Amino acid sequence: MAEFEAEALRAGFDDVVLRQWQPGYTMGEHAHDPAIQALVVRGELWVKSADRLQQCRVGDRFELHAGEVHSEGAGADGAQFWVAQRHPAG
Repeated sequence: MAEFEAEALRAGFDDVVLRQWQPGYTMGEHAHDPAIQALVVRGELWVKSADRLQQCRVGDRFELHAGEVHSEGAGADGAQFWVAQRHPAG
């Protein structure tokens, strides 16, 4: 985690948190105020936006722009992932 956090902070992200989802968890379409960069460390998850569906396993990364509408969910074994957030200024 220390390497991911250091890299994210150097890239201008301002917060890094660990998320954990239960098996089969899903979240319908929504958007986040901050831009997101994430690294999967356990399990599997998927992220679907208007133009792509991304399956993420251990070691995979994904990014979402601020305000990007998407849905997401965890695989059969759940998911644990580090999330770096770049909040809008102001």
